[in-house]
Amino acid sequence: MKRLILIAALAASSAIPSVAQAQAIPGAIVAVVDLEKVTATCNACRTAQAALRSQATALQSRQQALSGPLETEGKSIQAAVDALNGKAPDAALKQRAQAWETKRQQAAQELNRQQEQLKANAQYVQKQVADKLGPIYSQVMQRRGANVLVEMGQTLASASALDVSNDVLAALNTAMPTIQTTAPATQTTQGR
Repeated sequence: MKRLILIAALAASSAIPSVAQAQAIPGAIVAVVDLEKVTATCNACRTAQAALRSQATALQSRQQALSGPLETEGKSIQAAVDALNGKAPDAALKQRAQAWETKRQQAAQELNRQQEQLKANAQYVQKQVADKLGPIYSQVMQRRGANVLVEMGQTLASASALDVSNDVLAALNTAMPTIQTTAPATQTTQGR
């Protein structure tokens, strides 16, 4: 009887390693990609970055164009108020101050809308690049025989033979010859 239990125990213990082997994970074959380099040097990315810089410059120019006359008018109104030496301003000065405040608020709203549009444009560019990169990662990994792809900035060190940045860059240039730099208008829901 002891012999039978011993044989059964040996048979059971020999089956356990085969179950563990069936669940083994294959060894990692790692590749690294420098996303900063890829997104800074892809052809469409450079064109989009230049367009976004141009939009930012236009916004800055508009801000200066709006602030100059407002500042001049504000100083003029303040000088008129100061000249009153504490007396109540007349209706014309009050109207002038109200008109100035309305212009200031309109200018602030306009600049805020343009800043939000510029921000949306930059996010839209990033989204387009990210959408294209997903499938490219898989293609490059398959072509290079990797089963793990890591961003170079997330590694402490890696051999140059693991770097697939040029492959990703070439595929991105092919897959995305242009990028839209104006985000589509967002639809706001209006109550009825």
